[in-house]
Amino acid sequence: MRKTYDFTDAKPNPYAKRLKKQVTIRLDPGVLAYFQELAEELGIPYQTLINLFPQGVRHDEEATVDDLATTSEVGIETSSLERAFSP
Repeated sequence: MRKTYDFTDAKPNPYAKRLKKQVTIRLDPGVLAYFQELAEELGIPYQTLINLFPQGVRHDEEATVDDLATTSEVGIETSSLERAFSP
């Protein structure tokens, strides 16, 4: 490892604005357990599943489960999402 580095020609990360931000939120234990169990069934991290929900609402208040699944970065069976997000 060098003692000093020259960053004069360094370029800013073009994807830095798209990076996710770490936050702390307080969830009821039942809500967290629900998302953790569902995420395990789907084989994805529960944080990803929690993040999918507001994305669907943000894009369109009447977004369908199919819309939510197609806009996500992970492949999830539609039937599993229907069960997760139906009232």
